[in-house]
Parts: sequence; structure tokens; C-alpha cells
Amino acid sequence: MELISSNASVNGLKKKKSVKKKGRDVVVEAEKENGDSGMEIVLNEANERKKRKHEITEAEEQEMKQLEQSLFGSLHHPIKFGKHDAEASDESDNECPLFFTDNSANSTLSAHKEDLDSSEENIMELEKKQGKPVWVDDEEEKITVDIGKVRKLRKLRKVEDETVISGSAYIARLRAQHAKMNPGTEWSQPNNYRRKYDDDDDDSDPENGAAANNGYQDLVDADDILTTNEDLVSKRSVKLLPRILEFSKLVNANVNYSSDAPINSVQFHNNAELLLVGGLDRTLKFFQIDGKKNELVQSIFLEDCPIRKAAFLPDGSQVIVSGRRKFAYSLDLMEAKVNKFGPFIGRDEKSLESFEVSPDSKTIAFIGNEGHILLASVKTKEMIGTLKMHAAVRSLAFTSDSKQLLSSGEDGRIYVWDMQKMSCMHIGVDEGCLKGTALCVSPDRSLFAAGSNSGVVNLYNREQFINGTKKPLKSFKNLTETVDFMKFNVDAQILAIGSRRMRNSMRLVHVPTMSVFENWPRHNHSLQYPCCMDFSPRGGFMTVGNAAGKVLLFKLHHYTKA
Repeated sequence: MELISSNASVNGLKKKKSVKKKGRDVVVEAEKENGDSGMEIVLNEANERKKRKHEITEAEEQEMKQLEQSLFGSLHHPIKFGKHDAEASDESDNECPLFFTDNSANSTLSAHKEDLDSSEENIMELEKKQGKPVWVDDEEEKITVDIGKVRKLRKLRKVEDETVISGSAYIARLRAQHAKMNPGTEWSQPNNYRRKYDDDDDDSDPENGAAANNGYQDLVDADDILTTNEDLVSKRSVKLLPRILEFSKLVNANVNYSSDAPINSVQFHNNAELLLVGGLDRTLKFFQIDGKKNELVQSIFLEDCPIRKAAFLPDGSQVIVSGRRKFAYSLDLMEAKVNKFGPFIGRDEKSLESFEVSPDSKTIAFIGNEGHILLASVKTKEMIGTLKMHAAVRSLAFTSDSKQLLSSGEDGRIYVWDMQKMSCMHIGVDEGCLKGTALCVSPDRSLFAAGSNSGVVNLYNREQFINGTKKPLKSFKNLTETVDFMKFNVDAQILAIGSRRMRNSMRLVHVPTMSVFENWPRHNHSLQYPCCMDFSPRGGFMTVGNAAGKVLLFKLHHYTKA
């Protein structure tokens, strides 16, 4: 019986279903020819459950929208400033308070009238201090904003019945509100750079110049960092240690363009990157010094002048070149022109090979005949005066202020000349010297060194020597041949002395302790016959030209800059 009824149900059941989906609504229609009431009951119960679930979902969504609206405002219906529906305005009058403050972020924040006023005044004062704006929008004064109708803007009102304000006032109040709600942007204010310290800090010491407990009072504004190209972290100046000099040998300055003739002149430009090299090969060369490749920048061949001396003007604009000739050359670096000048009118010097340029780049002093010193103008290249010694002149040296000129010669005495008065202001005997051959003055003008044909170098205090003191501070007897060249470095801690008449005859003196560096020159590094040398403007490089046509380059590790 059970089997027959089930077969009848299956065979007699004819379903016709149409399903329509729209969102979550599902309608199921079933028709039965010999229908079974149990199936209809099941379908009705399923529909009722879906309807109840749908009603619960809509209620939850409505509740979430109300919660979001109460917390964040109208997110689903953006409001246009100055325009709002009257119904929304009426509904929100009793629901929204006059001011809304979010205390969850910072309990100290407030947007009351006094705070808004003070913030707005601060912004106005800041704008005045910063100067006039580059561009002003004229429409700001014409536009008006109704802050009474828009619920989110009512917090900007100063009085309860305030409604319409101008566009500029609206912008100012928005900025003031932003400054109060975001106190973390104080770092962007230019006058807020002073650091504050606790009153309990007792580590400061007023006697030692330390900061007081109430904070630094004279801190430099942060904007000053951007107005200078100096190092942000300045290293403490450290004195050079005696005995051992830390240095390293670099690639020769003229490694790819060495000469077969002796090098008579080497000098760094004041930018510390350009090196001048001149010698008896009649070629003046300029190298870009980096310690690795040392590329050749330019070379100039002077057909009728084997170079005995070449030197930059201290301002770096020209190069003066001389040889054993009656004339000399000036090379204009800006215009890339070579000009020939000399001989001077009224003079019969056969050679202008030795000269010195004043540090102010105004005067060139040439060694003349019979004790004469010829003074020529850098601008006109004409002779402007002469100075006369009692014996033949062998060496010259200007002080760094160009006010004095020192000279020495065959009589073993040192002459100090006043360049403003064109007269001799002092003559002193160089102790133990028969013939003076080299002179050098320190950059700070406090010291000067005098070399002789016996190889002795005397170090003097310049002021004491002018006042009559004849005793030198120290005599160096490390050289056994004629002293041909001497040079102080930038901070006068190193004095280089040398002779071209003997191999490796060059020494470096530690001036503060009056001692010679023991590790210079190294036994495995031959200088051959040194003819000239120079320090870079900041002391990082040292170069030596020798008789073999090579320009040796060294790095002094104590000095961080070239």
C-alpha cells in the first residue's frame, strides 16, 4: 500500500516552477495536478522565514546608518555649503548641540569661543609676520557662506544667532579649527623652535656657559640651516701629532703626461681641484686632481720660454709665467689668452725668472739686478716702483696681508719692506747665514722661515725679529745643501723645506713642536731630486715636482679636505 501511494504521488506530481530574483526576494510558485498539501506547507514556511530574515537585515542596516550619522555626520548625503533642505534643518535643530567636541582623541582639546578667537588671532599674526601672500583670490570677499544652516559648520559660529559670513572669514575659522583639533602641527610654525626643559633638570652649569633650566634662549632658527653651505656637524679641530705623519702615496699628478725635463713649478688653484705644472719642456699643463685619474685639462706650449716659474694669482684669474728671459707671460684663464709683457722701461735685466705675487693680487715683485726689486702692477703689467738692497737679491716673500715684503740675498741679512710707504722698515742679520736663498711667511704672519746656502733653516717670530730679536726660535740642520724652496701649509702646522741638489733632500717640520717628522720621506719611496712643492688650499694634498719630470702626489690623512 505504501509503495502504491508513493508511486502515485511521483507519477501524478507535475511541477511548474518559475523563479524570479530581484535583490533578496524569491518567489516560488508550484502547481500540482494531484497536489500534495504537505509540499505547500513546507514552501510557505520557507517563505515566511526569508521574509522575517529580510526584515531583521533592513532594521540592522537602518540602525547602522543612524549610528554612523551620529558619529561622523551625513556620509550618505553630502551637503553643499550654504544649501540645505529645510526639513533636514528642522529635524536636526533639536538633535544636534551647538558645538561638537571629540574628546576621545585628546581630552585637552576644545573648540569654545575663546579657543577659536585665540587660534584665529595667532594665525592672523603668523600671516602678518610671513609677509604679504604672493596671490590673493578676490572672490573670497565676494562669496558668503551660511554657517547656520549647515549642521557641520555650526561649530564655527562665535555667537549663537550668527549665520552668514564672508569667504575669507570662513577660511580663517576653518584654519583656526584645524589648528585646535590638530596640535601636532606646531613644528610647522617658524617661531616655535625653542626647546623646553623640565625645571627639575639640575645638570646645567651657568658658570660654564651651559643652558639654564628654563630652556635655551638663543637657539638658532631651523631656517638658518638652509641659508649656509657649511657642514651641519662641525668637527673639533685636532692638533697634528709630531714624529709620525700619516700620509699615503697617490697616483702621480701627471701620470699620463710625464715630462723628460725637470719640473720647476707646481701650484694648486684656490679651488683645490686644478693643479698647475710647468718645467723646462716649455709646456704649461693643468690637471684635474682627484687622486685616481688626474685628467689633463689643458696644456699650453710656449715656444720661446723654458719655464722657470709659474704661479696663479691668488684670486685665480691669471697665471704668471717666467723664464730666463727679459720678458714674461700672463695667461688669462677667463678669456684663454696669453699676453707677453716686458722688458720694463728703463731696466736692462736679462732675466725675470724669479718673482712673487702679493696675496691681494695687485703687485708682482721681480728680482732684478744689483739688489733691485722690481714692482709691477698686475693690472697694467707696467713697473710701478723699485726697492734697493745692499747686495744681490736671492729670495722674496710677501706677508698674507700684502703690507710687508721680506727679502734676503748675498749679504746674509733679511730686509723687511713697508709696501705702503715703499721703504725699508727693518734690516736684521740671519743667524749663521752667509747667503740667504729662500724665505717663507706663515699664513697667520706670526712666523717666517729663512734658508741659506749652507742648508740651515732658521725659524723666527716675525714681530720679535722686527723689534730687534736676532735669536731664531729654532734652527733646522737636516739639509746639507742649499735650501731652494720652503712652504707652510694652510694652518702653519707643517713647514716643508727642500733642496734640488741632492736625492730625497726634502723634510717636513712639525712647527708646534719644532721637530722633523721621522717617517718622511719613506725609504721605499724615492723623491729623486725634488725641485718644487705645494700644499693644497685646505691641506689634504701635497705635491712634489722633481728633476725626472714627475709630479708626485700625496694624501695627508690629518686633513679631511683638499
